Amino acid sequence: MKTLVARIESSTPAHRDRAVDGLRALALLAVPTGHWLLGGFTLSSDGALHNASPLGAFAGLAPVSWVLQMLGIFFLVGGYASVLSYRRHEGSTRAWLGGRLARLGRPVLGVTAVWAALLPVLHFGPGVPVDTLRTASTLVIQPLWFVGVYTVVTALTPLCVRAARRLGVWAAAPLLGSVALVDFLRYGPYADAVPSWLSLLNILPGWLFAYQLGVSWGEGRVTRRHAWGLLLGGAALFAALLLAFGYPASMVGVPGEARTNSHPPSLLVLALAAAQSGAAVLLRDRIGRFLKRPAVWAPVVVVNLSAMTILCWHQTAMLTAAIPASYLGEVPGLVGAPDSVGWILARLAWMPVFAGLLVLIGRYARVFESPWAKAGPARRTLAGLLAAGFAVFALGLA
Repeated sequence: MKTLVARIESSTPAHRDRAVDGLRALALLAVPTGHWLLGGFTLSSDGALHNASPLGAFAGLAPVSWVLQMLGIFFLVGGYASVLSYRRHEGSTRAWLGGRLARLGRPVLGVTAVWAALLPVLHFGPGVPVDTLRTASTLVIQPLWFVGVYTVVTALTPLCVRAARRLGVWAAAPLLGSVALVDFLRYGPYADAVPSWLSLLNILPGWLFAYQLGVSWGEGRVTRRHAWGLLLGGAALFAALLLAFGYPASMVGVPGEARTNSHPPSLLVLALAAAQSGAAVLLRDRIGRFLKRPAVWAPVVVVNLSAMTILCWHQTAMLTAAIPASYLGEVPGLVGAPDSVGWILARLAWMPVFAGLLVLIGRYARVFESPWAKAGPARRTLAGLLAAGFAVFALGLA
């Protein structure tokens, strides 16, 4: 371990922005932590698994989702890193975008193709119920929406750079205003006359907001004064939306609730992202100094190198434990209604197991993050067809 830490430290360029990498790693690890803590399973009479959440029984856990909802940070550092990469690239913008999008697409194609091949094996082999397979498919594909959105905002990087150079930090303001307007229409006095599809208009500006802030940060247009404004203004808006305008407290969807903050993002998500972004900018130097320690820096590097593997396969790690356990009946913290303090304590005990399974799976799944140099057109076409079939099944259209 000491040798590995020393090798990572010696291979880190002096100009590497450790604070940004640390923030990215923190945001990445918040994704599996949130899904593992706030996602559970119930068991039906036929032995099938169905999704459940402790938030339905424990509304007081909502503040936990404020801490674990760190996609604003992820988009912030994504925008920052994209600026640096865009500034260094040689050749056409199209080639630059193609390279970045390929790195996002390969792991997604890999996990969906593998699961498409697994579904019939699990059903016709050990006899896993179809409803369990649907639950599993939904969980696997659930975090992948993020990759689609991130792909779109990455493609908009050249436009974001121009906006940042012209307007600085204020380039993100129209995005905030757009989400506020849509929220007013769908939750305000005219809500009954507004079609439900209108909420979809929040998807792009809602997630582009923090990315644009990151681009402006990377362009050197976000000062400490701006950061304090983002932190205090975002926190004030967050409190006002919760206390005065009746926004749901949870940052993730709660079973049985008519409104959700994250799908698509509401103004509350942007308020949290603004506050988080301001805090990140203000703490950047302190985080960078902390990560000068080789033993602390090494795990950050490992997490960043496995970013897409963590995102794509963490739900598979939980399912690897839950599906076999379903044959045993209810297992505390794993299979059974998440409606007691005992379940929460048991789930905390399962977290290291999920993490260990993810490390084991990731050892083999990381191959999908590398260029598919040995995969010919036939294999790539087969992977694409399998992935498409899995997506259809997971979305319930098959």
